[in-house]
Amino acid sequence: MIQMQQLQFRYPQSQFRLNIADLKIKEAEKVAVIGPSGCGKTTLLNLISGILIPNQGTLTSCGINLKTLNDSQRRAYRISRIGFVFQEFELIDYLNVHENILLPYFINGTLQLDQSVQDRARELATSMQIDQYFQARIDQISQGERQRVAICRALLPQPHILLADEPTGNLDPANKRLIRDLLIEHAASTKATLIMVTHDDRLLDQFERTIDIESFHEVVETA
Repeated sequence: MIQMQQLQFRYPQSQFRLNIADLKIKEAEKVAVIGPSGCGKTTLLNLISGILIPNQGTLTSCGINLKTLNDSQRRAYRISRIGFVFQEFELIDYLNVHENILLPYFINGTLQLDQSVQDRARELATSMQIDQYFQARIDQISQGERQRVAICRALLPQPHILLADEPTGNLDPANKRLIRDLLIEHAASTKATLIMVTHDDRLLDQFERTIDIESFHEVVETA
């Protein structure tokens, strides 16, 4: 499903570098990504989603070499294949819960909004126990409920790959486990690959594999 070979990525004018000789993540695998802040966990997700492009090496996802795509093609790949749960939720305040869940269908013509999508949005909200807030503004619901809205939005297009960047970082312990379990459950039901960044060791037991990003992180000394 996802394969990186001889991959290098660095930010301009920075000592930061990711150097991944060989990394494979299987289809439908549930993977946790750990490591200290600043070592490249979010960078790894951004590479897999096509937001960032490697400086060297190859990154193949869903049978596609992402380096061969132009900006619009990478955007279409991201919309159609990737579900991204952002650490800061990235919800739109002036849209209600229902509209935030449907947002990917409003911003890109690759996805077609029809009644089946509307039905799936309602089903996801019900499974996440937020259907009663469908018409509520974002500022009328809690942090945990906002995170569930963000997860519904990521799951709605039925992505092949689900990326979650510290989705439990701002939540209490009970909600941390709830959000993790919901992500794993929905990924399993759709056979999606789940890659979740976390700092919380207590959440690792339900994942099939843990990747320590520090093993790929280098600091390049400047003269």
